[in-house]
Amino acid sequence: MGLIIRSSAIHAAGCYTTSPIRKGARVAEYDGPRISKDEADELYKDAPITYLFGLGDGSMVIDGHSMAMFINHSCQPNCETEELDGRVWITAIRDIPGGAEITYDYCLYDGGEEECLCNCGAPNCRGTMYSKEEIRRRKAQARTAAAKMPAKNTSRRGAR
Repeated sequence: MGLIIRSSAIHAAGCYTTSPIRKGARVAEYDGPRISKDEADELYKDAPITYLFGLGDGSMVIDGHSMAMFINHSCQPNCETEELDGRVWITAIRDIPGGAEITYDYCLYDGGEEECLCNCGAPNCRGTMYSKEEIRRRKAQARTAAAKMPAKNTSRRGAR
């Protein structure tokens, strides 16, 4: 199996397979230096794009420096990620034909106020790279904040 990087309709550059990949096969390892989340936040505070992958409880991240950093998000992915002994593997969740773009669901969380819009084009696209759980958490948080806001006074006094 070979991988190449080329232009992607999803986002800038993408990672593509040059030959078919069977379901269950490891496609790539997400590799790079391991740094604390706090270090990454400081290092990339003004960067519009990062290639960080959270490990375990999220206190450590991989600062992507490998072919896998070019694998784009999709709401209908052909791969998934798996962390084993501090290493992150991208594994095919279905058979992938040669020439196809490799994708996985980023399931983002802890992104501050950023929107992280999705451009995958899948029929079931969520419109965001945030996980379903994070979307639910943010909606609940917004409902709670809205409930705490004082009601607007819409009565018209003195208008005649």
